[in-house]
Amino acid sequence: MAYPNCSLNVNRQMLDPSFESYRLSLDSVPCYTVQLDAAVAEVKLKDSQYTLDHMKAFGMYNYLHIDPWYEESVYFVDCKGRVLNLTVTLDTALGKPREVFRMDPEAGSPEGERLCASLSLTSATWAALSDGAGTLTLLRTSKRGESSHLKWEPVFSECLGEPFTILHSVCHVQHGIHAIELLLLRLQKDPDDTRGSGFSTSLEWLTVSNSASECLEKKYEVRKRRLMKGNSVPHYAALGPQGKGLMVASEKPFSFQQVDGVPLVEARAEPMQVDSSEPIYVWQQTAEDVTVRVRLPEGTGKGDVRFELSADRVCIGLRGGEPLLEGPLCAPVDAEASTWTIGDDESLEVTLQKRIDGPLWSEVVLGDKRGQCLINTEQATHIHQGLSHLTAEDPNANPEKDKPPCNAQELEDCDRFPEDSSTLMRFDGDTLKPTHVVNLASHQYLFTADTSPSEMPALCLRHDVDALLWQPRPECPNDMWEHVATFNALGYVQASKRDKKFATCAPNFSYAALAECMRRVFIYRQPLPVDTVLFNRKQGRQVGQVAKQQVASLESNEPVLGFRATNERLFVLTSSNLFVLKVNN
Repeated sequence: MAYPNCSLNVNRQMLDPSFESYRLSLDSVPCYTVQLDAAVAEVKLKDSQYTLDHMKAFGMYNYLHIDPWYEESVYFVDCKGRVLNLTVTLDTALGKPREVFRMDPEAGSPEGERLCASLSLTSATWAALSDGAGTLTLLRTSKRGESSHLKWEPVFSECLGEPFTILHSVCHVQHGIHAIELLLLRLQKDPDDTRGSGFSTSLEWLTVSNSASECLEKKYEVRKRRLMKGNSVPHYAALGPQGKGLMVASEKPFSFQQVDGVPLVEARAEPMQVDSSEPIYVWQQTAEDVTVRVRLPEGTGKGDVRFELSADRVCIGLRGGEPLLEGPLCAPVDAEASTWTIGDDESLEVTLQKRIDGPLWSEVVLGDKRGQCLINTEQATHIHQGLSHLTAEDPNANPEKDKPPCNAQELEDCDRFPEDSSTLMRFDGDTLKPTHVVNLASHQYLFTADTSPSEMPALCLRHDVDALLWQPRPECPNDMWEHVATFNALGYVQASKRDKKFATCAPNFSYAALAECMRRVFIYRQPLPVDTVLFNRKQGRQVGQVAKQQVASLESNEPVLGFRATNERLFVLTSSNLFVLKVNN
């Protein structure tokens, strides 16, 4: 299937090619500890959940959830089924996490496969909760910052089948109907996948809304279910505002399969009609010019020809009729030095003088495939000579050379390019068809960050050695992803952390942070001006700003289960403790 390809436009002004390195700072990071009354509800993978996708989806799950609407507020679920909240106002006077909701401990079968409980803060007054056994609960939270003493009120609860985790949720009101859009992730056995892991990944887009009736009690029900499948766990998946679209970044592409349980039937492509007619025009070129010959009707005179030419655009046709050839040129031309005439065979011959000698054109008018390029013998010989060094009849034409030619049979698995390269796709909410596709190629996914409650989650990708943060802009179809921040050399730095488990950044981009599986946290601050005069000893130039790296070691031997960042603090969750690191004042 052909997808509408687009690209990520890097803001070059946000790159620092002269960035050298992070300077290790010995300044200590204040760390405060909250001891939990009960352990975090960690669900370890079973023997039946043995694939790499299971590890990515559930083994590396972030058990800590941050509230984008109310700063310095985090949530998690403990082993008693309690949803607990900790809101920090003063670091030196941290209270105990308070209970906002308690799940039914008997929900779900203990013998069945359970996943970790997942929470998604839908809006400033709503939240969605999965118990890990297949039940979805929608909660009315009131304004969490103003009504922190109130318990959350369940409004909707329903078993949706196999266990799932909630990846993202949004809500909106239209025509008096309140709707909540949810994105659910499942890993299911796939008998058709005989060459892979035997599992497939499904994303279910769920719409839950109340009725528009006049009765006082408006009941919430599942109104629409859209199912899409793929063969890899997505790196990033989020719903657009008002449920108008869906964005997915994954190693292998996803596609919609069902709507409300009914399989989607793709329209069969109509057989392509081959046009056996002759081309409208023929053209050939030299290093200096391009000659185009356009067929004209019999009896056409010079007064009937319409010819318009600028440095980068051409229009050829007959007066009173549609243009025969019109559009942007492949490369700029010298309009004053270009000429046209009518030949003896009643064809219009146009000579376009290239502004830059040498480069060969791939076409005359961009996107126009109605012409035929004629290559003379001299050009063909020149092209073959230019490519001759890339081929040889003898597989080892120079056996005495230090480095023998590459043998494809000797390649390791890591040397082979994947069959399906990573893509970032945006799907339309109405047609369920992809509208934008970006080939991520070597742009490794690093992490997802919530920068603003009014925006979709941003995703961080590696570009060369840097880490670039991209903010989705669904309202801008021509520039769907905006480059909003750069973390210098973070792409290179994080690759060296073999025990890295989580990564994140502050919503104001002041720092990025990495957490290892146990104990250590690394903080990488943006470059800041220095108070004293410093000089680079190797280059002898003055250093105006320095980027600092700080390392914090937690007093715990338990694995890190959750990791979130605010502009001022880092929250690190283990099984029995919640650590609060004061990063900025």
